[in-house]
Amino acid sequence: MQPGLTSPPPLLPEILRLNARWRGTAPALVSDHETLSWAEFHRRTNALANGFAASGLTPGDSLALVMSNSVDMAVVIAAAIKAGLVTAPLNTSILPSAMISMIGDAGARAVIASPGFAQALESSATGGDCELPPLRLLDRGSLTGWRPLSSLIDEADPAVPDWTPDRGHPLNIIYSSGTTGMPKGILHTHGTRLDWAYDLAIALRYHSGARTLVTLGLYSNISWVMMLCTWLCGGTLFIRESFSAEDVLEQAAGNGITHTAMVPVQYQRILDDPAFDPEKLASLQYVMSCGAPLLAHTKSAWLEICPGVIELYGLTEGLITTLDPEDAPGRLASVGKPVAGTDIKILDDTDRECPPGTVGEIVGRGRIAMPGYHNRPDATAEATWIDDGGQAWLRTGDIGQLDEDGFLYIVDRKKDMIVSGGQNIYPRDLESVLIEHADVADVAVIGVPDPEWGETPVAIIVPADGPRPEAATLIGWANDRLGKQQKLRGAHFVDELPRNANGKVLKRELRDRYSGKQ
Repeated sequence: MQPGLTSPPPLLPEILRLNARWRGTAPALVSDHETLSWAEFHRRTNALANGFAASGLTPGDSLALVMSNSVDMAVVIAAAIKAGLVTAPLNTSILPSAMISMIGDAGARAVIASPGFAQALESSATGGDCELPPLRLLDRGSLTGWRPLSSLIDEADPAVPDWTPDRGHPLNIIYSSGTTGMPKGILHTHGTRLDWAYDLAIALRYHSGARTLVTLGLYSNISWVMMLCTWLCGGTLFIRESFSAEDVLEQAAGNGITHTAMVPVQYQRILDDPAFDPEKLASLQYVMSCGAPLLAHTKSAWLEICPGVIELYGLTEGLITTLDPEDAPGRLASVGKPVAGTDIKILDDTDRECPPGTVGEIVGRGRIAMPGYHNRPDATAEATWIDDGGQAWLRTGDIGQLDEDGFLYIVDRKKDMIVSGGQNIYPRDLESVLIEHADVADVAVIGVPDPEWGETPVAIIVPADGPRPEAATLIGWANDRLGKQQKLRGAHFVDELPRNANGKVLKRELRDRYSGKQ
């Protein structure tokens, strides 16, 4: 057989290089402070990738990121991809002690931080079980013991790095739990991340003219959707330091934004903003909502503004469904169907496939699935279901059902995770803080419906013997020890928690009892 003309499909480093060659003068990254063309983006990320190597980092090493949203953070991520480093971007709203734990779990050989976070990390690491890695880089400003990130770029060669990945090389670790306790890192490779970007770019209808607005932290997998889809297509990424409804309206009107992805509370805040004017959003083509169910009235209002509203249900571990705008009428409560190349099933309590209309656990499989949790074979095994044909499926822990036409509806969570403002909150982490208080004998934390955040955490407390404490005092004490996005909104006192015969707290019963109370 004669050799063919085909070559292996390019991975992300090669795609970025090709974009620089063929779209060199077009803008790649835009913020209030600077704009980088695709050619300059390529040059700067090459230099930083080579700077990483000159600093002793080698392909496969982990790099922790504790950074504010900026062009610099996007440059760091792309440079790490080119250098073969495994980025672990950390949620900047969690406690520094939790960040330190994750940095240790990732085995990070370097950390890059913004000044305020760097100082908090230093303080938290002092006297703790985990130490910061020796290579510490600051994205701006100066701090003793931290090297300026810019020095790596200024002192390095901007030539293309002498490293080529394969599909199985690790690319990043996204942590699903940003709190106390054992972190769980979701590992993805160059192959799975590229396939994920391809499948999402098709489902969310990205193209080379995409002008994508990023308002969520680049540590979030939601932001990685926008970032990788835009890079894959050669579009432009507009990076905002933080979200405000007024800023979204101004950015859309002033920069012709075509794509974005936000959580439901953001979409509602834009509708409620005094400056709201649908004409300011006229350039929007497709917007994604994810992280929590988009309420029907919010979705309906947005479909009037932007007919291309796409609701996404998914896990960072690698399962995605989308409700296409064409399918939304009459199905506003659905989260759609799997993206191309992904399959899902509904399993009953005996792990048998359910017929349409029957409620059960959602499982899925496809090329975008993670190879596993970082350093957690136990968690990987727990999240795996093997079918009769020997195929591995990802257990979601979510309860749903399919209708006769194959559209998925989320019913409940098998696990007790709370989703507030698109961020995951794990009740056990809050419970472990509350139980340390002398006035608390037993406690369970549940999520109750909240019109702004989707859900909000509330504590159900069995008080210790003695005078009953004030709820506000306990809430304040706990919130001082919790991350910003974990804050309790309420507390209720009971004589005992409902439990089953095995001693497990019946949280569904608590949710039913307290769903209308905060």
